[in-house]
Amino acid sequence: MINLQFQYKYVLGFLSEEEIHLMQDEVDIAHSLLVEKAGKGNQFLGWLDLPLHTDEALLSRIQADAKLLRDKAEIIVVIGIGGSYLGARAIIEALGSPFSAFSAGLKNPMVLFAGNHLGQDYHAELLRLLDKKEYALLVISKSGTTTEPAIAFRILKNHIEKKYGVAAASDRIIVITDGSKGALKNISEKQGYKTYVIPDDVGGRYSVLTHVGLLPVAAAGYDIGQLMLGAAGMRKACIETPLLADNPAACYAAIRALLYRMGKQVEILVNYEPSLHHFTEWWKQLFGESEGKEYEGLFPAGASFTGDLHSMGQYIQQGQRILFETVIHIQKTKHLLSVPTDESNLDNLNYLAGKTLQEVNDMAALGTTLAHTDGEVPNLDILVPALDERSLGELIYFFEFACGLSGYLSGINPFNQPGVEAYKNNMFALLGKPGFEQETDNIRTRGNEE
Repeated sequence: MINLQFQYKYVLGFLSEEEIHLMQDEVDIAHSLLVEKAGKGNQFLGWLDLPLHTDEALLSRIQADAKLLRDKAEIIVVIGIGGSYLGARAIIEALGSPFSAFSAGLKNPMVLFAGNHLGQDYHAELLRLLDKKEYALLVISKSGTTTEPAIAFRILKNHIEKKYGVAAASDRIIVITDGSKGALKNISEKQGYKTYVIPDDVGGRYSVLTHVGLLPVAAAGYDIGQLMLGAAGMRKACIETPLLADNPAACYAAIRALLYRMGKQVEILVNYEPSLHHFTEWWKQLFGESEGKEYEGLFPAGASFTGDLHSMGQYIQQGQRILFETVIHIQKTKHLLSVPTDESNLDNLNYLAGKTLQEVNDMAALGTTLAHTDGEVPNLDILVPALDERSLGELIYFFEFACGLSGYLSGINPFNQPGVEAYKNNMFALLGKPGFEQETDNIRTRGNEE
């Protein structure tokens, strides 16, 4: 039994029920390729069964190690980039308070992030903060040589060893990396770090329900058992049948494919809760890396309403008709806050007095949907009961399964990312990395010609 609901009534002015149901045969084939692991990239389908294979013993080990970190640290720094940090950050920020840094008497440490960019000031300011705080590191990288997290780890490793001493620092570092090879694996063995293995059959953007996501989430103090329970429920709904009427992820994938074929080139994931900002970032990587290849694919964009209605709203309403929206609605918030009455009513807001902000937000969402669909922007709706661990587990697996189906519906491999290396090779050449001398010469030649 799942609680998430997928609704598409606001696309029926653009697509008919008949057109949607005619996708069933294509979905049947894509579903079979995915579930039977017979399609392109099938060596990276380990994520399909993670909710089944993550047993109580493993969850207990993760929770125990997370507690060790919590007992030692006021701050836990997660070092990683892309799929090695986005999923964990999405969950932690969705579940947490935006003002936790200012809360007194926190029972759980703050989780901060490093190595997901090359910002010099950011990392320097982080070191200044860590000078004054008890901290620990979670280092996540399959190879250990990805530039951004590798640099951050070198800097933070140097800092933590100077602060605590090499031996004591080793007890404050947990590494999640390849099980048999790679620079980070070698460093971990030499230094005696506690390690977890990134499964070979799970790509980075699908790894949030492995140790990559579970350990940071547990370290932040959240219930990873409930997270996996939600994912397991959604897995059952997705795996058991390809029928569009019964499989929400299949229905979403089918409609996305139809909208793309009718000329919609951009999908905007919309939320009305600021805490979902990094969930949108996780979603953008998931679909962008999975579908954007062979000069095809929907462009995944994100918007946080109502704020972005005052910036991007004009374009969405009246710009090029190349986009559609998928809107996440959180049905029950954690808190209750009403608009007060003001006797002077100088702002003319007394008509809202007594209404909760959630009621106002819901009406803003409905009004926006109606305006955008009138403006020829189809809207899909995902109804999530609450921002809790179980609901997030459902939502994560829903998108992962839909993404795999979407790739197969498009005829591409949704589990590789052949274009990611291009910028890296240029960067290595420009920085003079050994082994890239030929590329360095080529770039210098291009520069002289231009």
